[in-house]
Amino acid sequence: MSKIYQTFYPNMQPNQTNLKLNIPKPQEMAPDQMAFRRGDDSSLAIEYLEKGNSILIFDYYHDGILLLKSIHDYLQQKLPNKSFNNQRIYRSKYQQLSNLLLVEVKNSKLNLKKAPEIGWLERFYPNQSSFLLSFPQVQGLNSSWQWYKNGIQIPVLRERIHPFYGVYFPTRFEHLILFDEWVKNYKGPKKSAIDVGVGCGVLSLQLLQSGFEKVYGTDINPNAIYGLEEVIEQQNLHGKLHLDMANLFGQWDEPTELIVFNPPWLPAPFDLDGIDEAIYYDQDLFLNFFREARKRLLPNGKLLLIFSNLAQITKVTKTHPILEEIEKGGRFELVKSYTKTVKAASSKTKRNAHWRAEEEVELWELSPI
Repeated sequence: MSKIYQTFYPNMQPNQTNLKLNIPKPQEMAPDQMAFRRGDDSSLAIEYLEKGNSILIFDYYHDGILLLKSIHDYLQQKLPNKSFNNQRIYRSKYQQLSNLLLVEVKNSKLNLKKAPEIGWLERFYPNQSSFLLSFPQVQGLNSSWQWYKNGIQIPVLRERIHPFYGVYFPTRFEHLILFDEWVKNYKGPKKSAIDVGVGCGVLSLQLLQSGFEKVYGTDINPNAIYGLEEVIEQQNLHGKLHLDMANLFGQWDEPTELIVFNPPWLPAPFDLDGIDEAIYYDQDLFLNFFREARKRLLPNGKLLLIFSNLAQITKVTKTHPILEEIEKGGRFELVKSYTKTVKAASSKTKRNAHWRAEEEVELWELSPI
């Protein structure tokens, strides 16, 4: 298979121009907007934020980073941060306060000294000369731009991918290695497969690399579809990779020999929004998925689910949705399950290090009853 990205195209526009991308919404400057300058008291700034007021980072980009650190320090003293649920509460409060820090964007550049260049600003806001974004949104745009521009090496593909803004992409690869081993040993027909929740497209590209003639990818995130349209154009995958922005199976009604699903691994603690939908699942996701998958799988077809024991070892829930389907659903039976231990956390990583020691990724192979 040819390279996923032979050349970087920063201004490329995919075919699906009707897609409305999920991007940060610009804000207007208030007449009495409070500003934070280098040397200002960060504790007073945090008091102001706690009252629900926003603050404009006015001078250097690094001032915003320092104020975020002060918010972290403040919350570490105020909130417990030991259990998995404690960490959720901590992150929610941090998100609330940090998103009140604002940055001005002027003529597609951050209006701050020593600020990074972010190519997304020109692509996403070509007709807006001046507006505000929250500092975390700017950080997200910046880190996403670096990943997109420089790419990330995916071992099982032996190439770099360039994930589009707002699309979840893997930074750990145990589950991809597990899937790759299964696909290489698969001896069944390879006319078509469905990749539900295609995301940045790694599983679909693995399937094409292994010889599948057509892969149908669906996703509810327009950014995922838009980003993969770039891949189709650059790699001439027309007729091989077909995309639909839709929930679960979308328009793909034809029965297929293989359905692949890498769902979120944690039950949702709140209403989902944006990229959270790639991380947390709502209570109806698996019920709806298994019901629809049964209609679209050939009698001898296979259903593959990539999952993890993360929710169980962190005590978020005792319920395993795949086991529950096998035991009570009456639609599928287990062919075989595979597990792979997750690589130990870095010695520099304090958060979740003890959970990582117990975490395993899982590959579940099911067949229709």
